[in-house]
Amino acid sequence: MRSELYFATSLLVALGIGSWAITSADELPATPPHKAPENAVVRPVTLNHYIEVLDSCAKDYSGTCVVARSAPTTTADVQKQLRSGVVLAVSSTTVSADGHEWYQVEFNEWLRYPERKDGTWYVRSDLVRHFTDTGTELLSTTTATTTKRIVIDRSEQKLYAYEGDTLFLAVPVSTGRELTPTPRGTFTIFKKTPSRYMQGPIPGLTEKEFDLPGVPWGMYFTEEGGAIHGAYWHDEFGSEWSNGCVNLPLIAARNLYEWTPLGTPVTVVD
Repeated sequence: MRSELYFATSLLVALGIGSWAITSADELPATPPHKAPENAVVRPVTLNHYIEVLDSCAKDYSGTCVVARSAPTTTADVQKQLRSGVVLAVSSTTVSADGHEWYQVEFNEWLRYPERKDGTWYVRSDLVRHFTDTGTELLSTTTATTTKRIVIDRSEQKLYAYEGDTLFLAVPVSTGRELTPTPRGTFTIFKKTPSRYMQGPIPGLTEKEFDLPGVPWGMYFTEEGGAIHGAYWHDEFGSEWSNGCVNLPLIAARNLYEWTPLGTPVTVVD
């Protein structure tokens, strides 16, 4: 239903008889910081709109990649190749003079190395899936209790999700390598976010350099940054591979994210 409403709204806008509605208290500027091409039509969207890259290049960039460009035109410079599974927040849509609709990507989050993100990013709307979400959620004293629970077995490299005694999901995962192990113990999901720009090195944790925009379906269970999330840069599930997080295949990560409420206990065992 949500997708049908979105495409219906897009059609009305394209016909000139509708527009995006601002539903948040903080409205965004109608015109993005980067100057749009002449004759372009710019429309604001709400903060909690996202795009998911579904049909793009693989983990090793094989195949044809969806790209983010420096301006809403197919002749603009490529800012980033986006692999399948990337999820990004968007701040506005632009219809260029040639009739293509573009999303402007928004990085409304703290970045460890902001200098690595080059300029403004635009992505063509017909190359991604649009969806809405409540955005980043944090645990509070009013969060409802739940009978759901997650168990991560490091020796098996598997994650199990239960509601009561009923198994919802069992899936191979990748936990931390020997030098950056996923912590053992009992934790709680205290933060959820559909998208996170992850970067390294991380002082005190790993000296490895990495730059991963749009890491999808993040659910944090340690203050140090331990999280369960999707991984689009490898498929080594069933073996240790991460810098301490719990990596899931993309579809399983999305399903688990939608199923898991804040406050869900997480137990990591050997």
